[in-house]
Amino acid sequence: MSGPTKTMGVITFAALVLITTYTVALGSSGWLWFGWVVLGVATIGMAAADAGEPHARPVPPGRPKPHA
Repeated sequence: MSGPTKTMGVITFAALVLITTYTVALGSSGWLWFGWVVLGVATIGMAAADAGEPHARPVPPGRPKPHA
């Protein structure tokens, strides 16, 4: 998982905690939950796209790089 995908996951989790706290303290807001669902779907999409792309292995020093 790349850095931006991890960051998006952390933001999504933090938003879940904040929205849950808001709901307990002040009552439910459908728009906040809708926004969180959209954020969660975007995060899942990023994770799926990140998992599907091949990662290049680093070339050890002293070896020529392979040709593409």
